Amino acid sequence: MAAINRPSFGRREFLRAAAAAGIAATLSDLVPSATAQTTGVGMPLPDELIEATLKRLFGNRTFQRGDDMIKLELPLIAEDGGNVTITVDSTLPVSGAVAVSSIFIISEKNRRPMLVKFSFTPECGRAFVSTAIRLATTTDVRAVVEMNDGTLYAVSKHVRVTISGCDMPAQS
Repeated sequence: MAAINRPSFGRREFLRAAAAAGIAATLSDLVPSATAQTTGVGMPLPDELIEATLKRLFGNRTFQRGDDMIKLELPLIAEDGGNVTITVDSTLPVSGAVAVSSIFIISEKNRRPMLVKFSFTPECGRAFVSTAIRLATTTDVRAVVEMNDGTLYAVSKHVRVTISGCDMPAQS
């Protein structure tokens, strides 16, 4: 009777190899590559300037004044830039042919100016958000409301920050 050649790769070796492959796959997902930051759609670059952020997010679209449609509330003086309460309330509709699709909150002088993006569906009822943000230094904070037809409405307020809420120096 002929001897059966069994592979020398046992169950333990197989489990070790599978675990190593799983860890490698997980690490490759967690560690961003240099190309991911430059080619990924919507990905900010480190220390991105406000002009680059606006171009990346909105292209060449123009901003319309939203003073009569958007109410932006935040303190005039933020004693702690690490916890600045902000509220954006809009009278623009969230349902219908032309409706609010997103609200962006952007800080002019943070390392990464886009602080947050909120997306809306008709089930939201109204375009309202309230949250806390971090500010690096005295800056203008802008709320941009994007409609589903591409129209952009913006309002801004100047905030004086007495203690930085970020660990890195702000843009100059």
